Amino acid sequence: MFEPYGEVSEVFVNASRSFGFIRLDYRHNAEAAKAALDGLQRKGRILRVRFATHGAALRVKNLHPFVSNELLEQAFSQFGELERAIVIVDDRGKPTGEGLVEFVRKPGAQQALRRINDGVFLIGSNPKPIEVEPLEQKDEEDGMPEKFLPHNEQYKKEREKEPRFAPHSSFEYDFGMRWKQLAEMERKGIEQVKKEMDENRIKLEDDMQNALYEYQAEQIRQDLLRQQEELRRLEELRNQDRMRRAQELEMRRQEEERVRQAEDRRRQEMMMRQQEMARRGGGPGPGGPMDQSMRGAREDMMAMRGEGPGFQGGMGMRGGSGGGAGGASAEAAMRGGRGGAPPMQPPPAPPAGIGLERGGPAGQAGMARMQGGGAAGGAGGPGFGGQPGMGGGSGGAGAANAGPGMGGSPGMNNMGPGGMGGPGGPAAQM
Repeated sequence: MFEPYGEVSEVFVNASRSFGFIRLDYRHNAEAAKAALDGLQRKGRILRVRFATHGAALRVKNLHPFVSNELLEQAFSQFGELERAIVIVDDRGKPTGEGLVEFVRKPGAQQALRRINDGVFLIGSNPKPIEVEPLEQKDEEDGMPEKFLPHNEQYKKEREKEPRFAPHSSFEYDFGMRWKQLAEMERKGIEQVKKEMDENRIKLEDDMQNALYEYQAEQIRQDLLRQQEELRRLEELRNQDRMRRAQELEMRRQEEERVRQAEDRRRQEMMMRQQEMARRGGGPGPGGPMDQSMRGAREDMMAMRGEGPGFQGGMGMRGGSGGGAGGASAEAAMRGGRGGAPPMQPPPAPPAGIGLERGGPAGQAGMARMQGGGAAGGAGGPGFGGQPGMGGGSGGAGAANAGPGMGGSPGMNNMGPGGMGGPGGPAAQM
C-alpha cells in the first residue's frame, strides 16, 4: 500500500490494536503517502494516517543564552547517536531557554533522561543544571476533521445548540461566570507562584554569584598560600645550602688549621731534636747560633777523620813544653772549640811500659819508632800534653812536615805548639 510512495525501511504492525508504524526514505514521500491515504475507507473502516511521534525525543530546559545547536549536539552525543539537536527561539530569534534533542535509538534517550535527572549535568561554566523530559508531541497541522468524530448520542446532544453568548441572569451565564472566576484564580495563583519562583530564582542567582566570588577568592588565597609555601620551601633550601657551604668552609678552615698545627709541631719537634743533639754534642759557643754549632760539629768530625784544615797544610804542629803545660793547653783547646763547636775528647793514655807515655822521653822515642818511613814522613799529628807529634808515614818527601796544631788556630791560644814529626826510617822499630 505504501510502496508506490517510496522505499520502505521499517514496518511494525500491531494487529490486535489495529495500528502500525512505517518508515519511508524521505519526508516528502511520507507527506505524499499521508495526503493520499488519510481518510481512505478500507475493509469497512476509515484509515487514518498521521506522522508518528518521535519516541526517542527529549525536551531540554534551563539552557543559557549562549548555547547553540552545535553545542547542544556535542553535549548529548555522549549518550548515543543523534538525529538532530535544536535550540528553540522566538519570533525575533532570541533563545527561549529550551531545546529539542532527537536520538536515533530509544535506549540513548532513556539513558540521557535517567543520568541527567539523577545527576547534575552542566553545559558551560554556569552552575545551573539543565532539565530534560520526554517530548510530548502534538499534531498542530491536521487537527481533528469532522469526518473523524464519532457521531453518537452525546455528539448529537452537544450539537443541539449553535455557538452563542449566554444571556445575563441565565443559568448558563451564572455557571459560566463561576468557571471564569475559577480560571482567574488559577491564573492568579500561577502568576503568584511564578512570581515567587522568579524571586527565588533571582535570590539563588545572587547567592550563586556571591558563592562563586567567594569560591574564586578562596582559590586565589589557596594559590597564594601555595606560592608562599613554595617560596618558604625555596628559602629553606637556600638557607640549607648556605649553611652547608658555610660548614664546608669551616671544615676546610679547620682542616687547614690542623695541617698548619701539625706542621708547626713537626717544626718544633725538629728544632727540639736539633737542640737536643746540640746539647748532647756540646752547647753552642758564645754568641754562635745553632747552625754554627752544627757546622762546628761537622768540622770537628772531619778533623777527627783527618780531613779538616787542622790536618792539611798551614802552620806545623809544635811539641808541647811539658806534660803539665801541654796537657793544660790541650784541655783548654778542647774546651774552646772552633766557632762554638763541641770540644774534642783527649785520646786515651797508652799502656805503661811500651814507651808511649805522654811527655816522657820513652814515649817520644816509642812514638818515633812506630812511625815507619819511606822517603819522608807525612804531616805530624798534634801534640797533647807535651808529647811530640806522631811521625809521618812514608811519603814522597824526605822530611816530615809538621801539621798545624789544633791549638794554634787563630784566636785560640789554649793549646801549645805541636811537636815536630820525626824523620822517616827505613823500618819501624819496636
